[in-house]
Amino acid sequence: MFGIMKIDELLEDIMIGKIKDLDKIVVNHPSAANAAMKVLVGPQEGWDGYVMRVVEVEEGGYTPKHSHPWPHINYFIEGKGELMINGKVEPVEAGSFAFVPNDSLHQFRNVGNKTFKFICIVPEEGHIV
Repeated sequence: MFGIMKIDELLEDIMIGKIKDLDKIVVNHPSAANAAMKVLVGPQEGWDGYVMRVVEVEEGGYTPKHSHPWPHINYFIEGKGELMINGKVEPVEAGSFAFVPNDSLHQFRNVGNKTFKFICIVPEEGHIV
């Protein structure tokens, strides 16, 4: 049988936030320009092993060209950009999504005239600040 829980007990494990309230973490890498991220959900919020963040790349900006042993899952939410994976460049925009395989050389670049924003989900070891 099902027990009755008070609404306060149900809400105890629920986390709801607003992106405008999150701290921006600047991508501080010599081969990046005008890029930052905000962590939405990760181990501190109860999602063990993964981190979901929103990356913001300002006009003319780009993330470092790099590779690593974990994949990315991306969903593009605003602006226009390019995603380079292993030398192949593809256009992406709001509504596009991508899977970047582990060990792939990749880079995100803003090619529009407003901020390029996308969700990026990585394993916890992939969240390097």
